[in-house]
Amino acid sequence: MFIRSFMIFVFAFLLAACTAQPKTTGFPAGQWIDLSHDFSSDTVYWVTAEPFKRTTVAEGKTPGGYYYSAYNFSAAEHGGTHIDAPVHFAEGKKTVDQLGLEQLIAPAVKIDVSAKALANRDYLVTTEDLQAWETTNGRIPDGSILLLHTGYGKFWPDKKNYLGTDRTGPEAVAELHFPGLDPAAADWLVKNRKINAIGLDTASIDYGQSTTFASHVALMTNNIPAFENVANLDQVPVKGAYVMALPMKIKGGSGAPLRIVAFVPSSP
Repeated sequence: MFIRSFMIFVFAFLLAACTAQPKTTGFPAGQWIDLSHDFSSDTVYWVTAEPFKRTTVAEGKTPGGYYYSAYNFSAAEHGGTHIDAPVHFAEGKKTVDQLGLEQLIAPAVKIDVSAKALANRDYLVTTEDLQAWETTNGRIPDGSILLLHTGYGKFWPDKKNYLGTDRTGPEAVAELHFPGLDPAAADWLVKNRKINAIGLDTASIDYGQSTTFASHVALMTNNIPAFENVANLDQVPVKGAYVMALPMKIKGGSGAPLRIVAFVPSSP
């Protein structure tokens, strides 16, 4: 019921945006929060991935007297603020283009483990962390997007502090140190809650030292996508926000760049 109400809310907003006159207010008051890092040569990518590159096709005044600019870009699917589609770690599961909007647009809840994670680069978000949040805030709603705030977003784009290493290549994988979700907690979520998606402000749902990527496997085997390198989670309330996470629609993609935003309605 909550998800249906929110989708009606979204469609009402789009209708208001298309039909509103300058003095018309057809959308509830509130705050939009950009949860996406921009893409540039500074963008953090996995240490073995191709980074973002932009080359100039044209830039400047044309013989016709008008200004014109155009660029080419290339990058790996998994870097910057991006989505891991379920097929990334689960054969036969959904690709980026197969994820429905109803799974990517939903109410959000945030679990803040930043105090623990900033004190321990290898911190794993536990089932107890999830249950402690519920003790204070109530059950994680079905159909919600779960956001894990580790505090590591403040280091972006300093690779040494964000990833634990500023080196690249296969030899750098062993040097990765950043927090993630405990596989036991991922398994608990799959078996006991019905979340639409999960996101966090580090480079991976699995912590940097993982070699089995068991949290990815647990979630994605059940068609739950992950949002990684999410920005500005410190600005998102623990509940009451709505998230829209819209990836580049790459046919057959295992991941894609993601533009994700949160809307926080004003209190009545």
